[in-house]
Amino acid sequence: MAEPTPSRHLLIPFAGRSSPACLAALSGLRLPNLDALLARLSLAYDDTQAATTLSPPHERALARSLGIEAHDGLIPWAASEAQKNGLTRAGAAEPWGLLTLCHWEVAIDEVLLEDPAGIEIDEGESQALLEAARPLFQSEGIALRGSAVPGRWLARSELFRALPTASLDRVAGQAISEWAPLSDALRPVRKLQNEMQMLLYTQRVNDERALRGARSINAFWLSGTGALPKSALVTELPAPTVIDTLRAPALADDAAGWAASWQALDAGPIAALRAEDARGAAVALTLCGDRAARRFVPQRRGAGTFLRGLLRRPQAAVVLQDL
Repeated sequence: MAEPTPSRHLLIPFAGRSSPACLAALSGLRLPNLDALLARLSLAYDDTQAATTLSPPHERALARSLGIEAHDGLIPWAASEAQKNGLTRAGAAEPWGLLTLCHWEVAIDEVLLEDPAGIEIDEGESQALLEAARPLFQSEGIALRGSAVPGRWLARSELFRALPTASLDRVAGQAISEWAPLSDALRPVRKLQNEMQMLLYTQRVNDERALRGARSINAFWLSGTGALPKSALVTELPAPTVIDTLRAPALADDAAGWAASWQALDAGPIAALRAEDARGAAVALTLCGDRAARRFVPQRRGAGTFLRGLLRRPQAAVVLQDL
């Protein structure tokens, strides 16, 4: 029997975090609404993989909910956005990639990518840098387009059709060498990154940012590569509500901030979902961590007894620790 379409589906990235600080914070975390809700739900789907996958669990879960099947590092977020923005015709299956402007911090023996969400690029800066960079990318056969998000560009090229790339949510705060190894496939991207660093160094945008004390924009990160499969072009599945309030403290390894964000989440959206479940609505909750994405739905007669019994009365902290 098919699973009913949920009236409301919450998808929560970074619900679990494997850093020592966040794991320690779990022991003192009190989430009464999540505890009560999980006690009424059953595990319906479990996607557990290594924490080294290029596509993090929350992106895999979101893609699955939208009917997008893709290999690791090839969830075509850019192609999906290009289609929504009318930059490509439906069914064209054109390969696209997301280029996100960012700051690379050069340490003694490695280069770290700072979370682009924290460097405050406005639309004017983004457009000025895009126009400066366009000839450079055109010379490599890559067409650049802006997007609704300042500092994030859409790039079309056959190079991106089968080029796996790491999500920014994997790389932010980490050494780029861990997520973009020196490989033949990535050589053209590395070449462009080097050339862009030199170009960005000369831009007035960065001079103005320096005057106001803002971090320089000195690099870009490529992600969301691939072509949208035809199956996704015709599937009209309801998208879950993605709540990303845990992202910033999790990436910063801010255990206190992460715990406070969880408590606010428990008192707000989780409490509301619990109330809908109590009214008999077909709700769904997907919790994601560094390794796993697990979807929970209301228990129903006929469901597998193993899955029902596996997490019949779970404590939130235990569930989150296993993500």
